[in-house]
Amino acid sequence: MSRFLLGVNYWPRNSAMAMWSRFDAGEIDEDFARIAGLGLDVVRFFILWEAFQPHHDRIDGAAVERFEIVLDRLAAHGLRAMPTLFTGHMSGANWLPEWTLDSRFPAHRFRSLGAYGESSYGIADFYSGEMLDAQRMLARVLGRRARDHAALFVWDLGNEFSNLRPPSDPQSASHWSAALTHDLFESSNLGATGGLHGEDLTEDRNIRPSSIAQTWRFATMHGYPVYSAFARDRKDPEVVPFLYELTSSFASKRVLFSEFGNPTCPGGVVPQAQRLACLSENEMAVYARSVLDRLHQRGALGALWWCWADYAPELAGDAPFDRAPHELTFGLIRDDGSEKPVARTLAQFASEGRRVMEAPPPIAQEDAYYEMLPGVVAAAYELYREAHALSEEIS
Repeated sequence: MSRFLLGVNYWPRNSAMAMWSRFDAGEIDEDFARIAGLGLDVVRFFILWEAFQPHHDRIDGAAVERFEIVLDRLAAHGLRAMPTLFTGHMSGANWLPEWTLDSRFPAHRFRSLGAYGESSYGIADFYSGEMLDAQRMLARVLGRRARDHAALFVWDLGNEFSNLRPPSDPQSASHWSAALTHDLFESSNLGATGGLHGEDLTEDRNIRPSSIAQTWRFATMHGYPVYSAFARDRKDPEVVPFLYELTSSFASKRVLFSEFGNPTCPGGVVPQAQRLACLSENEMAVYARSVLDRLHQRGALGALWWCWADYAPELAGDAPFDRAPHELTFGLIRDDGSEKPVARTLAQFASEGRRVMEAPPPIAQEDAYYEMLPGVVAAAYELYREAHALSEEIS
């Protein structure tokens, strides 16, 4: 069996989502050296759509050059790259090129941001037609640029893309996925996965892991107690394994858990009134170890922490942090660059060199599960917890 993969989601702490316009190759290289020094394997980073494709028929050459620099620096430090395309949804906002906006589809839960400022419009249907054609063009350009690159591990088709706009039906989602996966493999000689997240399992967003992941190398999932209504509390270590095993059951593929974490409480003080709000730094380290042990024991391919760094204090007034201040503090390192205890936890786990275990049997059947949403989630989670508690007692 292969090594259990550990990694991190990456934005630089001094620029966050402005990484591509305020590109600092020195900061990025220093960060990658530190990530490698922790013994981590994979860096998932994000192709800000507007920076790379400012018009539907034009790719920004300077952004593509910077993309290659990032790959080269990852390779120099022995790290593997997981570029995430069409970003897209990120940290409580939707970052969209102006040409993607649809005046018939208002922005609802997440605001639309770009060089235009903030728009009241959401994104057009990007799963088909001209919008898909534009995405396929960017995928082919980046694929050719990265073909056979030493750092490239897998492509990620998007970050929680159902938060941009759900597909009209599961067939549209699977067609979108298959078309982009085909283009990426043909142009780069490497396959893809896609950034599914917990709400794709707790709501019916017309995404079915069985069909959207059919052409992927493996499936991925994101999950957090803070965003999971069924979680028992802010430190619940079974939320992530539950979402992992549901994804594995429905996709019939191995699963990399490509986002897990929790925000750190400001000043390390846990507010009494905010049950799911944040964790102290020490609680975070214990939480990380508890989740990693469970994912490993239950057959996951690996896990990626969200995220590399707490962001610089001067970014607090900028979007998206102006309305989502908790997004500032998910990092392995503090905003001054010093390590949190959770960084040492991941380094220790990496040093153990664990191998991937056998995948577990399915815990649910996809069609029946989606037919019973949303009420099935809490009941399924309770059964899942009880089954593993019983198993631990027996062992």
